[in-house]
Amino acid sequence: MAGTTHMSDQSDPIFRPWIFFRNAHLQTVLASSRIRAPGSSPMERATRNTILECRNGVRLLAEYSPVTRTPAKGLVILLHGWEGSSTSVYVRSTGRHLYDHGFDICRLNLRDHGNTHHLNPGLFFATLIEEVQDAVRQLAEQCRGGHAYLVGFSLGGNFALRVALGSGGPPVKNLEHTVCISPALDPSQATERIDRQTFIRQYFLNKWRRSLRKKESLFPDRYRFSKVLTLRSIRAMTEYLIATHSPYTDAPDYFSRYTLTGDMLRDLRVPTTIFASEDDPIIPVEDFYELTLNRHTRLSVQRYGGHNGFVEGLSLGSWYDNVMVSLFTGRSDPFA
Repeated sequence: MAGTTHMSDQSDPIFRPWIFFRNAHLQTVLASSRIRAPGSSPMERATRNTILECRNGVRLLAEYSPVTRTPAKGLVILLHGWEGSSTSVYVRSTGRHLYDHGFDICRLNLRDHGNTHHLNPGLFFATLIEEVQDAVRQLAEQCRGGHAYLVGFSLGGNFALRVALGSGGPPVKNLEHTVCISPALDPSQATERIDRQTFIRQYFLNKWRRSLRKKESLFPDRYRFSKVLTLRSIRAMTEYLIATHSPYTDAPDYFSRYTLTGDMLRDLRVPTTIFASEDDPIIPVEDFYELTLNRHTRLSVQRYGGHNGFVEGLSLGSWYDNVMVSLFTGRSDPFA
């Protein structure tokens, strides 16, 4: 089916950050800054942990926060980015906002993210869509009121798009809308851009090395990561782990299996909204301009926002939070 490319136009909601917050790297840093979600909140105080039993014996941890008011307006499932977790600031900040507006919240951890390394002996790879789709399906089918929404950030946005496409199995019942913030469309390009920027590269290297050390300590008979931990780029570490611990031929083969550029999204049937920024230091904006989309999908490319940021001002709230409330409640269409 042929699609058309939907770009931002004058009807789109526009992100207008405080002038001192327009720097792309500041926006990217603020996305994960602890000052945005200090202390506890009603959402976190209501949280209970659930282990989801997924296909092939995989177990994933979900942090579920039901609202006390009934009925809830729906369930919002949040998917963090690479080397993030259910406790990442951007996840907690958005979760708190939506919870305060009457939504049940479920913060799902990808394999080997957060404190979940012990749940599965196998390593995390971004190609593992089946277990994530299975987890989302279980959550959506059991949600109160039958209204489920999926929100993904960065690599989590890539997973969310594949769930909406049905890449990991049948369509998800009750899934009414998918929102993706700065989704990774071309992982090979994103890796190259991370490696070209010293601060961002070191940030991810430190987190990935910490994760691999933890996995090795839990499964010492299965993993020896001494060599890969000495490598100094995300690309080099990826190539090593693909060669030694995966079924893929090489890094290009691996990346190609979750690349979502060009016309890969043209068959989306779940209403989907994608937010991107022209100044994203990790995801090339050209990836979004070259997408072919259908009438179910809205693409909003903003001038500012950095990666996963879109932090408005001194309140330190994310601009897209209120847009999502409007999208999910149907009270108003922010794109009208």
